[in-house]
Amino acid sequence: MAIPISYNIRNLKLRKGLTVMTALGIALTVTTALFIMALLAGLQKAFKTTGNPLNVMVVRKGSTSELTGPFPADNFGTLKTLPGIAKNAAGEPLVSGETVVVIVLPRADGSGEVNVSVRGMMQNGLALRGGVKLAQGRWFTPGQREVVVSESIHKRFSHANVGDTMEFGKGSWQVVGIFDAGGTAYESEVWGDVNQMNSDFDRQGVYSSAYLRATDPVAAAALKNRVGDDQRLKLDGSLETEYYAKQTSSGSVIKFIGLLVAAIMAIGSSFAAMNTMYAAVAYRSREIATLRVIGFSRPSILTSFVFEAVLLSLLGAAVGIVLMLPFNGMTTGTSNQVTFSEVVFSLQVWSPWVIGSAVLFAIVMGLAGGIFPAWHASRREILAALRD
Repeated sequence: MAIPISYNIRNLKLRKGLTVMTALGIALTVTTALFIMALLAGLQKAFKTTGNPLNVMVVRKGSTSELTGPFPADNFGTLKTLPGIAKNAAGEPLVSGETVVVIVLPRADGSGEVNVSVRGMMQNGLALRGGVKLAQGRWFTPGQREVVVSESIHKRFSHANVGDTMEFGKGSWQVVGIFDAGGTAYESEVWGDVNQMNSDFDRQGVYSSAYLRATDPVAAAALKNRVGDDQRLKLDGSLETEYYAKQTSSGSVIKFIGLLVAAIMAIGSSFAAMNTMYAAVAYRSREIATLRVIGFSRPSILTSFVFEAVLLSLLGAAVGIVLMLPFNGMTTGTSNQVTFSEVVFSLQVWSPWVIGSAVLFAIVMGLAGGIFPAWHASRREILAALRD
C-alpha cells in the first residue's frame, strides 16, 4: 500500500522552518548553477547564432582566425570571379575584403582597459550582415575616418556615444552610429572603412579575411571547397556560421570552473539535505512506526521519504529560478582566446536548456540527499521507533 502524496505535502507544511531552510539552501546552490549555465548559454548563443549560412569566410591557409595572418589583396580579385557568388543590386559580386585589428578601449566604469576587435570592411560588408540593424545615428561613410559601434560596446566603454571620438591607429575616429547585432558575436566589434583601417595600421595591399555571399546552400558548400582546392590562392574557406561556432572554445575555462563550483556546492547541499532528512526521521520516529503498524510497507516509506526530499529540491529550484530571472539578458564579457579580445554576450537564464538543467540538478540533489535517510527510516524496528 502506497503512502498518499497529501501526506508528504502536509508534513512539509507542518515543518515550515525546516522546509524553508532546506529549500533556501538548495535555492542558493541552484542559483549558482543557473548563473554558470546562463553564462555558457549566452556565450554559445553569441557564437553559434552569428553569421549567415550563405556567407563563405576566407582566410589564409592554415590560419585559425582572422588575426593570424593577412593574405595579398591580389587574391581578393581572383575570389570575386569564382562561380556561385551572389550579386548586389548593382549587379556586382556580393563580396567584402576585410581587416581585423585589436585595439585597447577604457571601460565606462573606470575599471580598466580591455582589448576590443575593430573590423574594417567594404560597403558590401554591411549588406553581408543583414541581421544587424542601425539603432542610432548612421552607417560609416567609405573613405572617411568614421566608425559604428555595437550597442554592447556603447554601454560598456567610454567614448562610444554618437558624436564621440575614439583614439586608435594614427589618429581620431568619429563615432557616427550604433548598431544592434541581436546578441551575436558582432556585439563585440567596432566597424569602419577597410581602406582607412589598412592605412592606419600599415596594411596596404592585404586583407585579414574575405566574405563571399553564395547564391544558395549548395553553392556555398561548393564555393568553400573551391577556395580551399585552388592552389593559386593558398586560402581556406569555411561557412561563416561554422567559423563562429568553433570560437565557443573561449568558454572552456568558464565551463570548467563553473562545473567544478556547481559540483562542490551540490555535494554540500546534498549533505545539508541529508542532515535535514535525518533530523526529520528522528523527530518522526513514532509516526514512522505508526505507519508500519497501520500496514505501510518499508518500500512505501522509502519511496515517501525520497519523494519528500525531491519535493523540497523542486521547491528550492523554483525559488532559485525566480531569484535569477532579473539577471536574464544582463550583458557581460570574457576574453576570447581566438581573437585575444573581449567577447560581449548576454546571460540566457530564460532558456529551456538552462531551466531544464537547473530542475534536473535540483532533483539529483534531492535524490542524493534523501535516499539514505529514507532507507534508514524504512529499516527501523517498530518497537525501537515507538520507544523514542
